[in-house]
Amino acid sequence: MANNYFRFKQFTIQQDKAAMKVTTDSCLFGAWMAKKMTEHTGTPSRLLDIGTGTGLLSLMIAQQNRHCTIDAVEIDRNAYEQAIENVMSSPWKENIQVFHADIKSIEPGKKYDVIISNPPFYENELKAENENKNFAHHNSGLAFSDLFEIIKRQLSPEGHFYLLLPYKRNEEIRKLVFEHRFELSQIVLVRQSVNHSYFRIMLCGKLSSEEREKTVIDEMAIRDSNYNYTPAFISLLRDYYLYL
Repeated sequence: MANNYFRFKQFTIQQDKAAMKVTTDSCLFGAWMAKKMTEHTGTPSRLLDIGTGTGLLSLMIAQQNRHCTIDAVEIDRNAYEQAIENVMSSPWKENIQVFHADIKSIEPGKKYDVIISNPPFYENELKAENENKNFAHHNSGLAFSDLFEIIKRQLSPEGHFYLLLPYKRNEEIRKLVFEHRFELSQIVLVRQSVNHSYFRIMLCGKLSSEEREKTVIDEMAIRDSNYNYTPAFISLLRDYYLYL
């Protein structure tokens, strides 16, 4: 059974109400995004977190990007309440506003410099008996095509989006990127260990431009052959994990 909380160096994620708990790949994604955002020219001022869950990604980004203002949207009532709890007990409660809403119903008047999402993974697969976990895992509420439409609608012309997605949907996702006229700045293929095949992809993209930049493709393993964290993982998570 997962713990009811996950303690980081500067904040704690309570997760007893939320169906989706803190995972190693989501922590990796949050740390990678936060680092990428600090590398972009200028400081992003407006960020949209689609399906924030416990608020984990928003809090990881807020820790490293103190001038960023974040709108975190969550459709599930229990997860929304959990995100509120975690944000309000963090040092960055003034930077993050959590909304209980269906992202598809929000009026597209506001543009964001950064849009992030760790969306449901298991569309069209066998569903669990637990309805909350079922909705959180499955893509019945927000298909990938819907997600890309929302990003296109709400991303500022010079903005970037970041997604954590299942590697087995790689070809479908790249097709959707092309169809929605995005370009990918970076793709990171993620392994659970150096002995495993890829299981996640982390994407950084933006709206297509006349001078398309070359996509940088990297790979990363969370653990080495001895099942210790790799140097690349430690470098990204050192500011977050208690015992790194």
